[in-house]
Amino acid sequence: VQLQASGGGLVQAGGSLRLSCAASGRTFSTYATGWFRQAPGKEREFVAVITRNGASTVHADSVKGRFTISRDNYKNTMYLQMNSLKPEDTAVYYCAARGGITYAYTSRSVSDYNYWGQGTLVTVSS
Repeated sequence: VQLQASGGGLVQAGGSLRLSCAASGRTFSTYATGWFRQAPGKEREFVAVITRNGASTVHADSVKGRFTISRDNYKNTMYLQMNSLKPEDTAVYYCAARGGITYAYTSRSVSDYNYWGQGTLVTVSS
């Protein structure tokens, strides 16, 4: 599967953005998918993950209550709605996918995902 992230940009603190991750191919529903982010000088970190059928999600504590991951398997697209953005949310956001897994798969580990999008930059000004 090939992934294309979009929707990043510059926003003021307290604002909102919606990221999208478009996937190629007809087997999107067989992949667990997630969002990760990497700030300058820091390691890539987990943001959120959603199961193959969208029935279950996990969000990092740092974004819980502000960000919401979702997916539309008919459109082969995953989303990240980001509200109440903070300057510390500034990072390049990557979408990722992992195939060959169970319906309940929700790994938070970067190394468990074998397909990655190119990243989209989110900058939150104070």
